[in-house]
Amino acid sequence: MKKRLSVRDIRRKKVIEQSQEPIVSLVCYTAQMARLINNQVDIILVGDSLGMTIYGHENTLSVTLDMMINHGAAVVRSTDIPHIVVDMPFGSYEESPEVAFRSASKIMRETGAQSVKLEGGEEFAETIFFLNQRGIPVMGHIGLMPQRIQTLGGFFTQGKTEKESIKLMNDAKSISQAGAFSMVIEAIPEEVATDITRKIDVPTIGIGAGRNCDGQILVSHDILNLFGAFTPKFVKKYGNIDENIVKAVTDYSQEVKNKKFPTPDNIFTIKK
Repeated sequence: MKKRLSVRDIRRKKVIEQSQEPIVSLVCYTAQMARLINNQVDIILVGDSLGMTIYGHENTLSVTLDMMINHGAAVVRSTDIPHIVVDMPFGSYEESPEVAFRSASKIMRETGAQSVKLEGGEEFAETIFFLNQRGIPVMGHIGLMPQRIQTLGGFFTQGKTEKESIKLMNDAKSISQAGAFSMVIEAIPEEVATDITRKIDVPTIGIGAGRNCDGQILVSHDILNLFGAFTPKFVKKYGNIDENIVKAVTDYSQEVKNKKFPTPDNIFTIKK
């Protein structure tokens, strides 16, 4: 019988040899989707991108701690194999390590997740160390950080200059040394991500970071084409669920209008 993957299991998946299988990760927010992917992935990230994909916001900044807890708990209840990570939303950890601990402990306690994720590099090394020392495993996140969309001015590739790539390397080393058990690296050149992966001792999980990270992560809504508002270059679509939904609803609508639904098979009658 399989058991849920732990922090230790994920750390052991650091790719040292090319023969080792990369870490398979997906972002997921709902019980139904979690049940469907339970047996196919190593990590499920309950991402704050749910602000856009589920709630229709323009970015992730409107996401609350309660929203993350509700969705995190649903995903945990619906799975028994993947390691579950829950995003710490904007404003829940930046003020101080103590504030971060209160937020993270609430997430862990009320969802049953195995770890949390926060965005940031060197500036959050102290916070990551503080959480780790108090029993809260932390996944880091460097490169493009959606919670900083206002200061970045948009969703742009990071690490394209020598100065930026040096900063990314320093960020990666700082948070891994602080105790992060793994890190997401988002939207940076493959060469930079490869260099980081080779020089730190925790797994890197790429999203738009090339082929040589220790694992890959995409948003389940993106690979299924369930969120058609914008498709980043790094996304590959493995399905067209949106087209299936539109066709099914169109067929239903037409049958109702033409009085072809419900049929005798879909109705109840009085027993004689």
